[in-house]
Amino acid sequence: MIKNINYFLQSLFVYSFFLIGRIFGLKISRVLFSKLFSIIGPFFKSKEIIKQNLNTFSKNLSNQEKTKIISDMWKNYGMTFIEYIFLKSLREKAEIKLKGENNIVSILERKKPVIFISGHFANFELMSMEITKKNINLATIYRPLNNFFLNPLMEYLRKKYICQNQIKKGLNGVREAIEYIKKNYSIALMIDQRVSEGEKIEFFGKEALTTTLPAQLAIKYSLDIVPVFIERVEESKFEIEFLDSINPKNFNDKLELTRKLNNILEEMIKKKPNQWIWTHNRWK
Repeated sequence: MIKNINYFLQSLFVYSFFLIGRIFGLKISRVLFSKLFSIIGPFFKSKEIIKQNLNTFSKNLSNQEKTKIISDMWKNYGMTFIEYIFLKSLREKAEIKLKGENNIVSILERKKPVIFISGHFANFELMSMEITKKNINLATIYRPLNNFFLNPLMEYLRKKYICQNQIKKGLNGVREAIEYIKKNYSIALMIDQRVSEGEKIEFFGKEALTTTLPAQLAIKYSLDIVPVFIERVEESKFEIEFLDSINPKNFNDKLELTRKLNNILEEMIKKKPNQWIWTHNRWK
C-alpha cells in the first residue's frame, strides 16, 4: 500500500512537470529541467552508487572531473525527461546528424534483420525512432516502468512516436522477439543495464551481470549486430552513429561475442562519459 501511495505521488510530480513543460515549450523546458534535475537529481538516486561506478570506470578521475561528469549527466537526464512529451516534435523536426548511414543502406539492400544495440546515452529513445524513419521493420525491447501510474503513458508515447512494436523485457519478451525476427523484423535493445538472469562478463575490469540476448539471437538466426552511439552535441542537436556490423560467425560462442559488445560499450562510455546514466547499479 505504501509503495502504491509513493508511486501515485511520484506520478503527480511527473505529470505536473510534463504540464509545465507543455506550457513553456521545448526550448525553454530543456534549460529549465536540465537545471532542475541538477538540483533535485542527487536526492532521488544514491550518490554512493554513482561514486562507486565512476571509480570502477576510472581510478584516475580527479574530483573536478567527477563533479563535471555528474553535473552534465543530470543536465542531460533532465532534458531527456522533458523531451518525452515532445516526441512528436522530435520525430518530425529534430536536428539529428546521422553517421555511418552506409550501414543502414546495407541493411535495406540485404533485406535481412539485424540486432541493433546501444546504451543509455543522450536521448537513447532516438535510436529506435531514427531506425523506423529509415523504413526498417523494427521491434524494440524495453523495460516497463515500475510505477504503474506512469507506465501506460510512456508505453503510449513509445508506440506512437518511437517504435510501434514494443516488447516487454522478460522471458515472454524473448519469445516475442523471436517471432518478430521470423517475420523479418530487426530488434533493438539497450545492453548496459544489469540483468539478474545475465552472465558475469567483464565490464571496465570488473565482472557485471550482462545480457547475452543479442549474442544468442545473432548466433541462432545468423544476424549481424549493429552498435549505435547516440550523442547530444548541443541542447537541441544530436548525432547518431551506426557502427560497422558485427558478424556472429567470427566468434566461438555467446560469451565471446558478449565480451566484444561490452568492449564496444566501454569505448562509447569513454568517448562521452558525461552522457551515460551512471545511476544504474551496474556492478551489484
